[in-house]
Amino acid sequence: MTNDTFDVAAAGHICFDIIPQFYDTGAKKIGEIMTPGKLVNMGPVATSTGGPVSNTGIGLHILGLKVTFMAKVGNDAFGKAIIERLENVASAEGIKVEEGGHTSYTVAIAPPGIDRIFLHHPGTNNTFISNDVNYDLVAKARNFHLGYPPLMKGLFSDEGKELVATFRKAKETGATTSLDMSLPDPNSESGKAPWNKIVPKLLPYVDIFLPSIEEAFFMMENDKFLKMKTEHGGAELIDFFDADDYTALSDQFLEFGSKIVALKSGHRGFYVRTADKSKFSDMGRAQPGDADNWSNRELWCPAFKVDPIASATGSGDSSIAGFLSAYLRGETVERSLKMANTAGSLNLTELDALSGLKNWDQTSKLADNKSRKINEFEVKTPGWSFDKNMLMWVKQ
Repeated sequence: MTNDTFDVAAAGHICFDIIPQFYDTGAKKIGEIMTPGKLVNMGPVATSTGGPVSNTGIGLHILGLKVTFMAKVGNDAFGKAIIERLENVASAEGIKVEEGGHTSYTVAIAPPGIDRIFLHHPGTNNTFISNDVNYDLVAKARNFHLGYPPLMKGLFSDEGKELVATFRKAKETGATTSLDMSLPDPNSESGKAPWNKIVPKLLPYVDIFLPSIEEAFFMMENDKFLKMKTEHGGAELIDFFDADDYTALSDQFLEFGSKIVALKSGHRGFYVRTADKSKFSDMGRAQPGDADNWSNRELWCPAFKVDPIASATGSGDSSIAGFLSAYLRGETVERSLKMANTAGSLNLTELDALSGLKNWDQTSKLADNKSRKINEFEVKTPGWSFDKNMLMWVKQ
């Protein structure tokens, strides 16, 4: 076993991504492109490792951090391809191979200007449980980051017993823990899991909680979420949440035990809410670099404008890589938000999840470029003001 130490142990969901390139035909609905009996002319296909172990983990590596990967694959062609690609980047010592298992894969249907569709096989992600994590490696990492447990049946089953065990064991090693979620199909087994019971049991062991606003609302306000989905014709709900929704959800998550709550908001950017600095001593090996700066903060940083958008595949994962890379370097909360949005915007410029990302110095320069346009929006909730210097909304 390696004696190296790591900044991040990136664990959880991994898959092999197959991303066909669609030409921009001006179509506004998927039915205008894909109809029975029709031959659709396509561009080249991109293949890559996908999921947060790859997208966030490799993103963190590109941004200059030392990473080790932890996931489960099958002993098939996709599994071998994943291991080979990860080994070319960093330590893949924590990747387990399940004999006879089938590696997870995703086909991303992402025509320009149309919301993405994913054809996904969960494969060995469904059998991943707490004992599949190499805690000896976690003990050598400052940060243990796990992503997409709603896509991993072994973790969310039985009211999240294995998911809670995973984070409890990770915390026992002294690592600072972080968690990213995914939005389940409401009709799936994951969508029907009691997330409003799982999350309160889980967050005492999660220092940094990083779901999207939709994921957070789905898990904690499921009936309201489904009602809103119906009212808005199944559309994404990002534009229909106001600042009070963010505050109410982050209130709950901080009360459950997390110290930093970040709610990804797509084209509306990155929201963060933090606990009092008196709580930071429980965060393990990667505490905030400036405790006063991170203490009792509530900020909402608009996303950078990107036009045209090649694909949004993995943009949330990239934004988390930007956020965690800045946090783990001891940056301020404001700069961490800027790095999150910058990494997320770079992701949008390429078809796959990683090709658009740049190194720390290049990303930093873009983050500091105040001439870049942002996706402006108004926060009407009392107590918020817009900081014209930092270009973000601040709760007083």
